[in-house]
Amino acid sequence: MNAVYDVLLEPVSSEKAYTAMSEGKYSFWVHPNANKTLVKNAVQKAFGVKVLSVNVQNVRGTHKRVGRFAGLTAARRKAIVQLAEGQKIEALEGAS
Repeated sequence: MNAVYDVLLEPVSSEKAYTAMSEGKYSFWVHPNANKTLVKNAVQKAFGVKVLSVNVQNVRGTHKRVGRFAGLTAARRKAIVQLAEGQKIEALEGAS
């Protein structure tokens, strides 16, 4: 995981994530082995912003069923990044 884009997989697209953007908090799906330091460095390098804090969560897979077939969606890892006051990621602001 040397490259920035090995750590950051994609931004989280949910209503809760979009409302948190107004507070300077951005959510990303990250590599399962990524830690807070890797996520912080990746966001700072990719978007040129100053990161104050990083919270990381493991999201369990959910049980899904289609007819008689049952399965489990993949477990993922989510990082919520708090940016410095007055900074924002322009590329993600227009996504909402």
